[in-house]
Amino acid sequence: MVLAVDLLNPSAESEKRAHKLKRIVPRPNSYFMDVKCSGCLNITVVFSNSQTVVTCPGCSAVLCQPTGGLARLTEGCSFRKKIN
Repeated sequence: MVLAVDLLNPSAESEKRAHKLKRIVPRPNSYFMDVKCSGCLNITVVFSNSQTVVTCPGCSAVLCQPTGGLARLTEGCSFRKKIN
């Protein structure tokens, strides 16, 4: 009996689609990110699933709004995921 899918070596795409607890190595879907303010160009570290409003320490502009899941960035703000 031959399986159509290799269970020991799943593809990267199937691992990404799987639930965070059903993966071979469980890891969360959330991450930290550097958010650049569009007004004063300060960089602030923000959690992707933040539950509070995050403001810029330089100009007090709102950087992101909380939602039920991922935080929504305000228009004009750019971000990048932190790697470790």
